[in-house]
Amino acid sequence: MSRHVSPSILAADFSRLGSELEKVNNSHADWIHCDVMDGVFVPNISFGIPIIESIRTVAEKPLDVHLMIVEPERYIDRFCSLGIDILTVHQEACSNLSLALQQIRRNGVKAGVSLRPQTPPEALADAIADIDIILIMSVNPGFGGQDFMESTYKKVSDTKEMILKSNSGALIQVDGGVNLQNARKLYDSGVDILITGTTVFKSDDPAGMIDKLLKV
Repeated sequence: MSRHVSPSILAADFSRLGSELEKVNNSHADWIHCDVMDGVFVPNISFGIPIIESIRTVAEKPLDVHLMIVEPERYIDRFCSLGIDILTVHQEACSNLSLALQQIRRNGVKAGVSLRPQTPPEALADAIADIDIILIMSVNPGFGGQDFMESTYKKVSDTKEMILKSNSGALIQVDGGVNLQNARKLYDSGVDILITGTTVFKSDDPAGMIDKLLKV
């Protein structure tokens, strides 16, 4: 069972983003998670290409970028050109998911696909061969600090079963309300990567919190 943590900078203090990123650089985190929101696909606007370009100059960890935007295919090549390592699009936002994932992989970037809480894992069955990472949202996407949905555990287990049956090597991420109280059960359900913003960045010791999430 693999255990990884990808802190979400959505919860960071953007007035001192450089120093916030240094905390992650000096931790055992595996990636840095960047949530791009357009105010259309989700009811919030976060940041876009210029901020990720700036983050790339400071970050010493791989960048894990999650596009919560309409028509993500229009921007795949541009985001991939920024030197990111993982690009995740939403199944619900793509007109042809397999083509979008293939477009990401042609850029030499790992291809991820995210599911809203209401979307079942079966929606990925036809595209599973092109997926490197499946991101399961455990809150309704758009805002940080929401309560974790208990139905996520079964969804993770069902997703893991689908991965194994298809002989896919896809990893499972979970994002939304992840903390020390649910981390162990998430790992036990089949999660490989915990994405968490508030739990890490609102902690007095972000690096120590990351260690706790890895060892829980």
